[in-house]
Amino acid sequence: MPLSPNAGAVARRPSPWNSRTAWGWVAVVAIAAAFYTAGVGRAGVDLFNWGGLGQVGQFFRASLSPDLSPEFLGIIARASLVTLAYAVCGTALSVLLGFVGGLLAAEVWWLTLFPRRGGALAWLTVRGLLAVPRAIHELLWGLFLINILGLDPLVAVLAIAIPFGAIVAKVFSEILDETPRAPLSALISGGVGPGSALLYGLLPLALPNLLSYTFYRFECSLRSAAVLGIIGAGGLGYEIFLSLQSLRYEQLWTGFYALILLNGAVDTWSALVRRRMGFTSRLDLNLKTKLKNQRLQDSPQSESRPAPSPPSPTADPFLRLSGLGTALAIPLCFVLLRIDWSQLWAARTRRLWGEMLVAATPALPTGSEISELMRLAGLTLAMSVLAIAIAGLAGLLFSFPAAQNFFMPGGLLRPVGEQRRSWPWVAGLALGLSRMGLLVSRAIPAPIWALVFLFVLFPGILPGALALAMHNFGILGRLMAEVNENIDDRPVRALRALGASGGQVALYGVLPQNLTRFLAYILYRWEVCMRETVIVGLVGAGGLGRLLTEQISSFDYARLTITLGVFVLLTFLVDWVSYQMRQAIR
Repeated sequence: MPLSPNAGAVARRPSPWNSRTAWGWVAVVAIAAAFYTAGVGRAGVDLFNWGGLGQVGQFFRASLSPDLSPEFLGIIARASLVTLAYAVCGTALSVLLGFVGGLLAAEVWWLTLFPRRGGALAWLTVRGLLAVPRAIHELLWGLFLINILGLDPLVAVLAIAIPFGAIVAKVFSEILDETPRAPLSALISGGVGPGSALLYGLLPLALPNLLSYTFYRFECSLRSAAVLGIIGAGGLGYEIFLSLQSLRYEQLWTGFYALILLNGAVDTWSALVRRRMGFTSRLDLNLKTKLKNQRLQDSPQSESRPAPSPPSPTADPFLRLSGLGTALAIPLCFVLLRIDWSQLWAARTRRLWGEMLVAATPALPTGSEISELMRLAGLTLAMSVLAIAIAGLAGLLFSFPAAQNFFMPGGLLRPVGEQRRSWPWVAGLALGLSRMGLLVSRAIPAPIWALVFLFVLFPGILPGALALAMHNFGILGRLMAEVNENIDDRPVRALRALGASGGQVALYGVLPQNLTRFLAYILYRWEVCMRETVIVGLVGAGGLGRLLTEQISSFDYARLTITLGVFVLLTFLVDWVSYQMRQAIR
């Protein structure tokens, strides 16, 4: 058998000094600096408030005796309905805005319409305009809008729709840009107009990922709707915050259980819909890598069988019922909230906007103000790094027991026919407990976690970071568990057949396949975490969020403009670093 010309060539080991290792060292140094800034391990820094342990015990004991009186259950049921309505209306508007914005922010849109000049200036302008509303957390939008529109359901709906519309636009544009363009190019070469070519050559291919992300955004809207209740927008978050302020822990846990049930029901429904439509994950950040792997698996040299085609949505009764329910729920939720759109152009609204714009004109900050802003920006950055480091590590560890295909009988670590003692109920219990733990941690809003941590920790960035870590741990753990469930099991089963232990299978069979997607999720959530530092600052966790809250409460709009500008710049910096790191690990 003739040897290949390259048979004698020795593969060169890649240099250890590359962009991946450089960003890795940056991450290690940033995490160490964040721990130091939070006071962890520093001599003379008192972090724990031991006197608050009794209150913590009282708080957790109340979980065993929630308030189940008919009057309070009625209040919680109405609040749950309002929270769900906010999420439905906010998602519907944000997807509508995001779809239009996503088209305008997609490079492929401008290249198709203006093939010679590419519309680069317009494309960059749209992306720049979308970055500002995306950088401001929905809680801040809520506080602004309450000052203009008062306590009205329109505030909660717009506070979700505006920033989420910009986020959806960014993600939709990335999905459109990463969708294969061969059918689009073929239609344009055949003389089809640009609009028709986009409609028939690009959108059908991108539609599954667009729909899958829409379901994920609905879950996010539900969590945000609960957070907005803290500023008085109503719903479950409002009832929970009232119970916490009055130290009625039994009522507080009733609200928690309602929120957990609501989140669990929405998660389960959206997961069922996605699975029946053939979608494998809520959020796919490595679309190019996924498409490349699919092409390799579908190539003639591959021994893998082609994936079965997903069933038609019109042939599945569950999907038909879900579609009908969604179509009815959107208008019904708008009717339930009794939204008065005329407030947007009322004379009072225009007058208040004008007064706010005049009051928000800033003066040049002094040197001491700049120094204080830089100090708070550093604390905010440290809080976000600390939070995402803890959440990412905990989510990775929990993603294995929370995945259905690892420890259950017949799973990757317990194949059928293996001669070892097995306790299937233990695996089932671990699966149920880990999933419940992830659900509880992500269902409870981060400000509530921050208030709980403030029972036993002195105010500072540590309770804020732990609160953000708890909330994001539930989200990351669930996303990572989905990645584990969708893994290509052939290398894993081959290692298992060769006698590899469970730890070796995880190290050499699972992590090499999934680590880049885990890191991509962690970096994506870091961007979200940065924005969420505002909401834990609201309850006194420190950083720029606390300063923003104080300035909004005192109507100091001039200084608020400067602080908000610093926060937006900091958000852009985190987005840029996150993007560069995600590009490096692809």
